[in-house]
Amino acid sequence: MKLLKTGTRRNNTTSSWLVKFSFFWLLSQNCCRASAVWTAYMNISFHVGNRMLSELGETGVFGRSSTLKRVAGAIVPPEGKTQNACNPSTSFSRPKNSKTWLALIERGGCTFTQKIKVAVEKGASGVIIYNFPGTGNQVFPMSHQAFEDIIVVMIGNLKGMEILHLIQKGVYITVMVEVGRKHIIWLNHYFVSCVIVTTATLAYFIFYHIRRLWVARIQNRRWQRLTTDLKKAFSQLQLRVLKEGDEEISANRDSCVVCFELYKPNDTVRVLTCKHFFHKNCIDPWIVAHGTCPMCKCDILKALGIQVDVEDGAESLQVLMSNELLGTLTPSEEGTNNELSPARRSDKMTHVEEEHPVSQNDSQPNSVAEDDHPSP
Repeated sequence: MKLLKTGTRRNNTTSSWLVKFSFFWLLSQNCCRASAVWTAYMNISFHVGNRMLSELGETGVFGRSSTLKRVAGAIVPPEGKTQNACNPSTSFSRPKNSKTWLALIERGGCTFTQKIKVAVEKGASGVIIYNFPGTGNQVFPMSHQAFEDIIVVMIGNLKGMEILHLIQKGVYITVMVEVGRKHIIWLNHYFVSCVIVTTATLAYFIFYHIRRLWVARIQNRRWQRLTTDLKKAFSQLQLRVLKEGDEEISANRDSCVVCFELYKPNDTVRVLTCKHFFHKNCIDPWIVAHGTCPMCKCDILKALGIQVDVEDGAESLQVLMSNELLGTLTPSEEGTNNELSPARRSDKMTHVEEEHPVSQNDSQPNSVAEDDHPSP
């Protein structure tokens, strides 16, 4: 049951890390997705008397939700001193000789969506927004609400102010906006945040598994050494097979204090360093779990020169050794120890009548009584 609980905890830990890793991976896929930006080719025409001067260049950038299409018309700024068109009552002087016109609006004062909405309600076919003062001709793709069949373009402050001043001086200006080139923006704040989060997650995930492998390798080496030491230690303890006439199976025979079974002929017993002896199948698991004699509390492992780390714990030691150690001493090894001289205990064990039922089966006395045993 303890092994199952330990395995369940490890599986839960691994599953939780897989869930976290999957979440961060999906997050990185969404936040690291590159955004496409379309530039705007603008053919600006300045009508001065009978002359017309044209200026063609990749001057602006379409908004993120802008319609991408070709639009031509006159450029019309808002009337009055305020050029941000944040007030719903903002008016535009629409030209009489042009069916389509584009609003020229200054950035700031309200959101891009509010500005666009005001211009669209006044009949504009497109909106040109110029940047803040002091930004030169810097532009960026605006985030705004989508308006059907309406283009939204940002131009630099210098170009926007130049157009505004000429219009205020009476120059009639028209523009033809065409879709320019597509650019993929990678280095934005979303991408930087994504890289940081993803890198940190992957680094911690890799470190976590490397550390697990490293700790498991150290524990494996330590337990291999401990297994070897315990096998050698158990080989140093004497084994006896009780025979008819031995003192232990006489009329006043004693019982094994681990399983409380009486000693009988042909029982295999193991003699400890303190000269106490018990059924082999009883005392081996006991020593693996406790390391001491059930009678006198003598530290058997220490007496045999084996040091068990505290962090290993009795439980992990027993789980490790119970299956691996108990099969190391074969019947042939028992036979080689049958001729050893009987080792008598220095004191007589007192048989205590317990409430535990007495079993008649000698072959599998594997239960260990940890709390109920007589004192020496």
